[in-house]
Amino acid sequence: MKKWLLGLGVFAASTGLVACGNSGEKDGSKVTVGASNVPHAEILEEAKPLLKEKGFDLEIKVFDDYILPNRALQDEEIDANFFQHRPYLDQQIADHGYDFVEVGAVHLEPIGLYSQDYDKLDELPDGATVLMSNSVSDYGRILSLLQEAGLITLKDGVPAVEATEADIVENPKNIRIDAGPNPEMLPQAYQSNEADVVAINSNFAMGAGISPVEEAIYLEAGDESNPYANIVVTRKDSADDEAVKALISVLDSDEIKAFIDEKYAGAVIAVD
Repeated sequence: MKKWLLGLGVFAASTGLVACGNSGEKDGSKVTVGASNVPHAEILEEAKPLLKEKGFDLEIKVFDDYILPNRALQDEEIDANFFQHRPYLDQQIADHGYDFVEVGAVHLEPIGLYSQDYDKLDELPDGATVLMSNSVSDYGRILSLLQEAGLITLKDGVPAVEATEADIVENPKNIRIDAGPNPEMLPQAYQSNEADVVAINSNFAMGAGISPVEEAIYLEAGDESNPYANIVVTRKDSADDEAVKALISVLDSDEIKAFIDEKYAGAVIAVD
């Protein structure tokens, strides 16, 4: 297994990032949201005309990593961000002291297990390697997914978000878990066949042209109770802004839920 570059953070936007907090009085008729490209920015694009009907303009800033959107929010360069799930937000707050709050859950991106060599999980050989991301907040999620898929058994009562390799009590295929690359590198690892199985979040899979529904040999089940729903996050002092409230109202609308269901066909699941 090759060594992975850590800390990869590339900001991709069509224009330079303008610091809203440093440019005079904030325009209350506009809300600027930092988002991952797929599916977050696509969902926000669909929300634009609906938000406009409520009297607010939506500006979208696209990010290609998981670090910069929270930094930009902290620095008041954006009003909110839409890219992360609750366990990741909790970890970021613990690590960096961000004064952030969740203002709405929008969708779940199921993690899929992908393989170039095997069509079913029961075909995996003894000692097969499962490659997952180095994101601490995803570790328990992947282990719980492997248990859901019947590959391992975890101790009873261990919360999904807290599970570690030490909690594995049964591993009949002697599955080896490699928490190597950054999450955005996993599609490349799958395409270059770096492991027997690669666990990829749907947003990164779709961004690389990989269909979770058609290509995953196992796809995470999801509903509104799943702790990994993707959320809109803002600073505490902005949580009651009318523009933010209007944004959440639109993202929770039947129109946006129908768009998610139709466009992504199970690769992204709208949260009720």
